[in-house]
Amino acid sequence: MELSELKVFLKVAAERSFSRAAMKLHRTQPAVSQAVRRLEESVGERLFDRATKDATLTDAGRLLRDYADRLLRLSEEAEHAVRDLRDLRRGRVLIGCNEASVHAVLPLISRFRESHPLVHVDVRRIPARQIGAEVAQGSLDFGVLTFQPAEPRLGSVVLGPDELVMLVHPSHPLAHSKEVTLSECARQTVIAHNDPSHVRDRVLRLFEQHHIPVNILISLPSLEGIKRAVAMQMGVALLPRRCAESEIGRGELAALAMPEIRLRRQVRLVYRKSGERSHASAAFLGLVDEKKRTPETRGHVEKQLA
Repeated sequence: MELSELKVFLKVAAERSFSRAAMKLHRTQPAVSQAVRRLEESVGERLFDRATKDATLTDAGRLLRDYADRLLRLSEEAEHAVRDLRDLRRGRVLIGCNEASVHAVLPLISRFRESHPLVHVDVRRIPARQIGAEVAQGSLDFGVLTFQPAEPRLGSVVLGPDELVMLVHPSHPLAHSKEVTLSECARQTVIAHNDPSHVRDRVLRLFEQHHIPVNILISLPSLEGIKRAVAMQMGVALLPRRCAESEIGRGELAALAMPEIRLRRQVRLVYRKSGERSHASAAFLGLVDEKKRTPETRGHVEKQLA
């Protein structure tokens, strides 16, 4: 059963005439009759009563007409849906990152939505250690990492720098210092994330190596909660600067460098170097590449991340 034959059948049924249907379809009457005959052979039933002067549908013809209408509507919807994907009027970009890294992609998402407001950008919280494998196997379109992934099938684009800082309230005695030592940090009430992470473990090891006990007295489940607690003068926090760029800019928090820790890394967007890529994810990667090539836009992204 061919869609083209169904279209001919529906036109004959609507016009109640083979000749008028042929005129409307810009085809010869014999060609229309042959299309209907092939359809009748396919379903094994007569669709029109040949004993009548007009093209009167049989019971089988009336039943098929309802299904043919639905099939053709579905066919048109499918064509429109695929066209919308190609024209970026629908689709999805799936990005994996941890809680701290989401701040790195927000400027990109904002720029992407200026050109493609109907594409769904779905950012999912995924541990950094899983992101490379999930991007490689196609579960994610992109991932955000602060290290070069080990998977050989992955490429990466550097988005900007990442630096661990100590966040304090602007009225804190150390707020006007440019940097702080581990010893000075250890004398503060430290507010930490209670979710284990590579960065947390590395920072704790550095304190241990210097034989300095870190004074973690408050543990919270989210970065937003930690920043809020610092703003309420409940203590200080060690976080990537990019996580608090807005609060620092508004003067709600102050950021102090910690030279002894030296956790300065590059934030990377990782992606599959080969294989099928959706129109939406290709457009997103194109935007990232454009930002990397253009000095003024690259500077804007790095300012957001710095």
